Amino acid sequence: MMRKSAVFGFFTLASSSQLAWADGGLNAGNAAWLLVSTALVLFMTIPGLAFFYGGLVRSKNALSVLMQCFAITCLISVLWFACGYGLAFGAGGQFNDYLGAGKFLLLDIQRDSMTGDVPETAYLMFQMTFAIITPALIIGAFVERVKFLTAMLFSAGWFLLAYVPVCHWIWGGGWLAQRGVLDFAGGIVVHVNAGVAALVAALMVGPRRGFPDSAMPPHNMTLVVAGAAMLWVGWFGFNAGSALAANGNAGMTMLATHLSAAAGALAWGLIEWRRYGKPSVLGIVTGMVAGLGTITPASGFVAPWAAIVIGALAGTICYFATHYVKRVLRIDDSLDVFPVHGVGGILGSVVTGLFVAAEFGGSGLAAGQTITGQLGVQVLAVAVTAAWSAVVTWAVLKVLAATVGLRVSAEEENEGLDLADHGERAYSL
Repeated sequence: MMRKSAVFGFFTLASSSQLAWADGGLNAGNAAWLLVSTALVLFMTIPGLAFFYGGLVRSKNALSVLMQCFAITCLISVLWFACGYGLAFGAGGQFNDYLGAGKFLLLDIQRDSMTGDVPETAYLMFQMTFAIITPALIIGAFVERVKFLTAMLFSAGWFLLAYVPVCHWIWGGGWLAQRGVLDFAGGIVVHVNAGVAALVAALMVGPRRGFPDSAMPPHNMTLVVAGAAMLWVGWFGFNAGSALAANGNAGMTMLATHLSAAAGALAWGLIEWRRYGKPSVLGIVTGMVAGLGTITPASGFVAPWAAIVIGALAGTICYFATHYVKRVLRIDDSLDVFPVHGVGGILGSVVTGLFVAAEFGGSGLAAGQTITGQLGVQVLAVAVTAAWSAVVTWAVLKVLAATVGLRVSAEEENEGLDLADHGERAYSL
């Protein structure tokens, strides 16, 4: 019997520690859904995340954020082609429990190469879009003050040293997959990984000039809402696409994703309404993103009612985490990457171990596994990923600080990165 296991949406044999697919003929429906999902996930980065982040910063830095999202898309795509896919999903090599090997430069992948019943070209493209958005999320922690060259070099180094290994450990048949970790669409691989990196980066780079005394509100809330709406729509490819099939599992995943986003938005908005007398637009869209990030690891495993609970928890816990990081710890994680994505990813990854159980309407635990045992595996994966991401982030930024430097000059920061880094303005009015 097939079950959902440590995964990126593939079905694996419960008795197998490695990802296994039945090599059959092409399933046109599944292939079509995967192609659509790939486009949806790329839509999340450009334009979704670019607009969301771009609207949140001050107008003098809006173009720099759009540029970083666009350039990271190009950079990671080429690195994925060169070695990223092989290191993450290659099955050869002496150290396959920790890192893949093979498939470099995609030389052995042909038009008729298959991964299960879908073309391998479609599958590797789908996984590429996840690799793209993860380092793009991190830039929200240090926008408005880091050099463009530094942002690009950091994204490349962090992708190769943090994203690729963790991706292999969990989705490529590595050591955490063998222990039965559950991560349906990236709560650990994407959100915990990027969220912790964002926190470390914010601490190492330091705050923006004037933080926290000077107000730094979003310059264009219309752009923020448009970007958030694109993220919501694109997230269906992110989560439901991870089923890698046009079937009931994809449908249930899409439903869980949508309900969690809605519950997260309502929870955040209601808290603001109660505390300040009115709900903010920024709050409700941020709650929606928290709901999406938190349901991601659980989306293919849980019942609809559990998705509502997860979303409500996300909107509530991420709200207070955001205020704690900024107001109490006074850490300038500029666009709240850690309290929303990091905290949400940790929360969602842990509660997956509970709500996956059949007694809670979930898809069911592996044979012989208990809720306590699954929770232990989930906590282990979160802790190891957080520690690895933190160490890699610290090391990469230390090297960059000693070579090209991290920040623009004070004069350039005051002028804005649009002009300082690119010689252009977002607006000519």
